[in-house]
Amino acid sequence: VQLVESGGHSVQAGGSLRLSCETSGFSFRESVIGWFRQVPGKAREGLACVNNANGGSYYIESVKERFILIQDFDGNTVYLQMNGLVPGDTATYYCAAGQAGSFDLEIMTVYGYGWNHWGKGTLVTVSS
Repeated sequence: VQLVESGGHSVQAGGSLRLSCETSGFSFRESVIGWFRQVPGKAREGLACVNNANGGSYYIESVKERFILIQDFDGNTVYLQMNGLVPGDTATYYCAAGQAGSFDLEIMTVYGYGWNHWGKGTLVTVSS
């Protein structure tokens, strides 16, 4: 099983980035893919996730108007499109995979339950 994040970069506030989570080694169509971020010294924060089995999704309040999850079933990839970036979005971003149907999407995102595999992260830096 592999999850590989890419697309992290340094951008100015107000800019956009698209992060990729390319997956292999498990059934993408039966999975939930989530995105998290972490700043050194702070707890990991769940941002959003998408259920590839039924298309359901969940976003935390602080990103739901700015971030969008995009599924690519041909490439077994989930993208995190991030718009209107602010310095507070600076973090290392991680994707994770879990089994569809294991937990409610909000519980998976907010409380971190149900994730079986993690990527190594990609760094996003937003300057003012």
